[in-house]
Amino acid sequence: PKSVSLAFQAPLTGSNALTGQDELTAVKFALSEYNATNPSIKVELVIADDQGLADVAAILAPGIASNKKIIGLIGPAFSGATQASLPAYKAGRLPLISMSATRVSLTDKKAPVNGFPIFKRVVANDKFQGPALARYATKGIASPSVYLVDDKTAYGKGLADYTKPNIAKLAGTDSVPENTTDYTSVVAKVKASGANVVIYCGYAPDAAKFVKALRDGGYTGIFAAGDGVLKATFPNNAGNTAAEGARLTAADVPFEDVATPAQMVAYTKLTGIKVPGSYVTSTYNATNIFLACIKQGVVTR
Repeated sequence: PKSVSLAFQAPLTGSNALTGQDELTAVKFALSEYNATNPSIKVELVIADDQGLADVAAILAPGIASNKKIIGLIGPAFSGATQASLPAYKAGRLPLISMSATRVSLTDKKAPVNGFPIFKRVVANDKFQGPALARYATKGIASPSVYLVDDKTAYGKGLADYTKPNIAKLAGTDSVPENTTDYTSVVAKVKASGANVVIYCGYAPDAAKFVKALRDGGYTGIFAAGDGVLKATFPNNAGNTAAEGARLTAADVPFEDVATPAQMVAYTKLTGIKVPGSYVTSTYNATNIFLACIKQGVVTR
């Protein structure tokens, strides 16, 4: 064929849209570099907005899987969306390379829902992020006492499961569903527990509401969270005062730290962005793995 298609699946609208928007810039930049080589095989991009939601992903995936011109998919970005997409993609034998889905079970052959053999990722999973988050959250704190909260999602619960065993003193735990509007009861539990460290496993929109409620309620200890919170929307929504000092982890390297000066100039010219967001490097890598295969003449799933 003279052309093939790659799909990109991530949230591009909704409360977590910034994640997908950041990642999409990396896909477009990698494709611009590929096209500049005047390749014999053109690559078209199919963009799928799953809003980071499992139920939306489940509706999208069958259509993508049935499009035989699509030979690979960059994503999905979120763990829950990935789990929901897997039945269709496994049935269609569509190769996936995720840039930010970190749930451990996705690559565990023994897990009830796993991506074998089509699902790969270029990001460290929560088996690594969980211990790192526990270490970073308590670093330099005398006698740390930790209160652990998750958002009940596939990502948040999974990250909490791998963070918890690495906490020396656990003051308490709680699970608060996504889109909760009132965090006062959780704040009361945190304060009653005497915890001086709070670790939140979930996404930026709810983390912003939670940390603001904590600060408004008089909590003065450490607030830490994983890669789902490492977004500009977190301080924007929480307010700089509440967000200041938050300790956030992510299994990624800032793109400006690894790109050449010429690449940064080209990236900014293409996207209008001077400081790339999180998981731009991972997305760039995931895209280039597919492009390297296509350059070698691999044009089927």
